[in-house]
Amino acid sequence: MAEMPNSVSIREVGPRDGLQNEEPIPTEAKVRLLDALSGTGVQRIEAVSFVHPKAIPQMADADEVWQRAAKADGVRYSALVPNTRGAQRALAAGFTEIEVVVSASDTHNRRNVNRSTDESLDDIAELIDLLHGAGAQAEVIVATSFGCPYEGDTDPARVAGIVDRVVRDGADRVAFGDTTGMGTPRRVRELLTAVRDRNAHVPVLLHFHNTRGTALANMLTALELGVTEFDASVGGLGGCPYAPGASGNLATEEAVHMLHDMGVDTGIDLDALVEVAELAEELVGKRLPSGVLRAGPRTRLTPLPG
Repeated sequence: MAEMPNSVSIREVGPRDGLQNEEPIPTEAKVRLLDALSGTGVQRIEAVSFVHPKAIPQMADADEVWQRAAKADGVRYSALVPNTRGAQRALAAGFTEIEVVVSASDTHNRRNVNRSTDESLDDIAELIDLLHGAGAQAEVIVATSFGCPYEGDTDPARVAGIVDRVVRDGADRVAFGDTTGMGTPRRVRELLTAVRDRNAHVPVLLHFHNTRGTALANMLTALELGVTEFDASVGGLGGCPYAPGASGNLATEEAVHMLHDMGVDTGIDLDALVEVAELAEELVGKRLPSGVLRAGPRTRLTPLPG
């Protein structure tokens, strides 16, 4: 087995990516979740996305949520934006870490934003300039990096070509999204090899979905290849929009549970995180898919009767 890193950085995406794929909940509930997560030791949180309310009604109150949130010292907060207007709102709100998304699948990109991948890349080049001009960092997230529900498997060379383009345009970092849980350890290895052959030094983050039960296996493979940055969502918040009823995001507590048992530090208090997962389940009003939420950490013992 390859040597594991001493520590890993987990970006908690439940308040944005998680809630964006759930039924809308009140602003107060979103603030409670965000503030509770800020107290778990997590060092990075994707807080909101600045999108048009007609497109994503779950994020219609992004400005108010962020204004009311208690920003914790030591936590890096980021926001996702779809376009120039969203970037302007994020900058006005004070964000300095901002994410933009493009899909490796042209079909998926057109379904999402009614533009080709190349057209979106042209837009992103302008957004990067805008963000850098305001002193912010730009992360480009490549969706459907491992597969597309319309086109099938994604060629790693296609993703590597997109990384070539965004790095040339000034992206500070890149992330690869397994949008519908089509990734496997083999495909993680192939993708990272293709990207690193051409851009060995660009910071990389991986975003796995557990739709088909491979998220932790994919994370372990990425760890063995030296990746130390991952997205995860408390409780497994956020379903897969192309597979109704299927689990979506990797549950943060499942990732932390595995990493800590391997001796890999995350800085996160697992017990506190499980409590927040219980809160998240209460707030969205449904059972969440996390196994650690259901069974507890492996160190939780069952008392003998009598």
